Amino acid sequence: MPVNLYTFLLFYVVIYMGNAIYGTFIPVYFDDIGFSESQIGTLLSLGPLVAILAQPVWGTLGDRAKTKNAILKILILGSGTAMLLYPLSDHFYYLLLMICVFTFFQTSIFAISDAITLETLDREKRGNYGIIRMGGTIGFAVMSLVFGFIARNHLDWMFGTYAAVMIISFVLLLKFPTIKGHQSEGRKMQIWVLFRNHKLMLYMSLNFLIQVSLGFYYAFFPVYFKDLGGDSSLLGWSMVISSLSEIPFLLFAGRIFKRIKIPYIFLGAAVATTLRWYLFYAIQSPEWLLPVQILHGLIFIVISVTMATFINKEVPDELKASGQTFNGLLSLGVARIIGSFVGGITSESFGMRNVFLYNALMILVCIVIFSIIFWKVRDKSSTQVRES
Repeated sequence: MPVNLYTFLLFYVVIYMGNAIYGTFIPVYFDDIGFSESQIGTLLSLGPLVAILAQPVWGTLGDRAKTKNAILKILILGSGTAMLLYPLSDHFYYLLLMICVFTFFQTSIFAISDAITLETLDREKRGNYGIIRMGGTIGFAVMSLVFGFIARNHLDWMFGTYAAVMIISFVLLLKFPTIKGHQSEGRKMQIWVLFRNHKLMLYMSLNFLIQVSLGFYYAFFPVYFKDLGGDSSLLGWSMVISSLSEIPFLLFAGRIFKRIKIPYIFLGAAVATTLRWYLFYAIQSPEWLLPVQILHGLIFIVISVTMATFINKEVPDELKASGQTFNGLLSLGVARIIGSFVGGITSESFGMRNVFLYNALMILVCIVIFSIIFWKVRDKSSTQVRES
């Protein structure tokens, strides 16, 4: 692997360490300072609401800026700075404000990073996105484990640790090749062009529904796990297992895309999602939930990498950043709002255990509906080929 691609790999290792700190332990922090489930749901749903507004802004800026690298620098510095402001107060409305500020910068980091990485790989005709993205899996797993031990006695260290991770990420970003915004000169294109790609919209729809259930998981699994009797260390191990489970797909993603059609990849991820949420409902021991986390490797990473790769191939150059951020808007914005906000309300009414069952049933219905849609699309395509 050429030196510059090693830099990309290391960048993904580090940047996803920050995701492990915030995504895993911020719900625990909110629970630790005394917020109720509905308050936690409200806090965690407001961030994605801001993401809905922020993603198109950063995507458009990425496509129209002189370089996408400059936009990513702003996002990394902004999120790191905002994280340092979190512990200044534990007042509910102050934390609402801080989540808005933090999410405005943080939510588009991964989409812009993917746009830069995928364009670099395409331009240089070498490297494997799956291998580079695996760096994120490793970084997430390592930090989940390490900070799981730290969080036992020093949960408040998460803010300074996250900021340090962003500083290291910024330094690594300086070594990236320059990737220009394709609308900085030449023709301009509006994001609405994406809606003309029917396959893209179909895949985004199924991705969105799976991400709704994942939104509930990310918001409430840490709290649910602790309610079952698991401590922060065991929670860290559960995240390590879920992270490492992504490695097989990332290693063989290139071969999988060549041999398996995208509709089957998505439906396979949906089946794994249904099984996972049902097992979360059925199992009442935190220790026995650990092996269930292996199913994570068939869900999030599969739909994320598949969507990122499909967008990079199908979307015009002028909208590559916008395409990635629009996908992020749906999966990290709208879906997370529904998953965390509605999940918080229904958890108080019916209990978190039952909400996992409802999610399993929802995805099961989606499997049936989208199987019919994919079958009809395939049948229509086959008819057109025979007629031609």
